[in-house]
Amino acid sequence: MSAFLENVPPLLIFAAFGAGFIDSIAGGGGLVTVPALLLAGLSPVESLGTNKLQSLFGSASATIAYAQKGHVHLKKQLPSALMSALGGVGGALLAGYLPGDVLRAFLPLLLIAIAIYFALKPNMGDIDRAHRVTPFVFGLTIVPLIGFYDGLFGPGTGSFFMLSFVSLAGYGLLKATAHTKLLNLASNLGGFATFAILGLVNWKIGLLMGMAQFAGARVGASLAMKNGTKIIKPLLIVVCLALATKLLLDTDNPLRVWLSAYFWISAPQ
Repeated sequence: MSAFLENVPPLLIFAAFGAGFIDSIAGGGGLVTVPALLLAGLSPVESLGTNKLQSLFGSASATIAYAQKGHVHLKKQLPSALMSALGGVGGALLAGYLPGDVLRAFLPLLLIAIAIYFALKPNMGDIDRAHRVTPFVFGLTIVPLIGFYDGLFGPGTGSFFMLSFVSLAGYGLLKATAHTKLLNLASNLGGFATFAILGLVNWKIGLLMGMAQFAGARVGASLAMKNGTKIIKPLLIVVCLALATKLLLDTDNPLRVWLSAYFWISAPQ
């Protein structure tokens, strides 16, 4: 075991545990693990592939925990999970061909909008409400679309699933969180399979981080089921704003580059 742990920075293990905890409640675990993998010296593409592997453990752990308590029925959700996985495969296959600048530019604005929605939405709790679209239409359209985004780009996938379940499917926050983890697991699986076939996964690091992710997600899911809205809502808002801030602080973010260029051109010469 000691030989297996050799040359794996402890930072990655701690990052994976923390990411599993956060991700099981509000999503956004990649906000922690992808930068950690880059700091460990992995290339950007290998970081994304390895992150998919280790995040499978966290999303699987959380899904199992929620299913054991009856918050998600796995058999009933298998068709939606399949659509999410297919979306993840499609997104990963096209990741190298579609321009990501538009997504990177507008993603921070979308995350801020999601945070505002959950912050200002009155009477938001764990009680289900009337849905705005049928489960069939939701599973056939919204689910594969978000799964495709997860395979193509990734950050904020859990937030988008949460928003869709609450605003369109009428789920309460705890039920939305449980179903988000299942569909996120499926889209992760589709994206991971594609990255693995392309040889873009560091198996040793991914498996070790996955073990820590599994433990962190178990703790987080238990806390979410115990406290419900009291912990899910504020953490979801914080994660959305933190991810948006991180993306906006990136000097290569297209939105920041465009705004800088605009103000430079508009400034009096």
